[in-house]
Amino acid sequence: MSDEYQIEIPPSFIALFVPEGRLKPTASFREIRERYEYCEDLANMLTETASTKLWQLGVAESDVLERVGQGLAGGQAGVNEAEAQWVLRRLAELLGWGAP
Repeated sequence: MSDEYQIEIPPSFIALFVPEGRLKPTASFREIRERYEYCEDLANMLTETASTKLWQLGVAESDVLERVGQGLAGGQAGVNEAEAQWVLRRLAELLGWGAP
């Protein structure tokens, strides 16, 4: 078994691809895995930026998450709205902050 199949995708991310009332995702496992890897990497890359902004601006953690969320909005970061919300929750989790 190759390493790429050993990545465990959290149910919270898979849920982004399962419409309400449905059981199966609307995307292939490969696509979901690729999107998960991108979003997880993005959340990890944002930890340093968010921590720095918290210190520099002297604002609440929720304010920093709101600003990051604004940066993720609009698709320029390569994520859709649902993925952006997941990235924000994951970022808060990685930093030990309250959920947005």
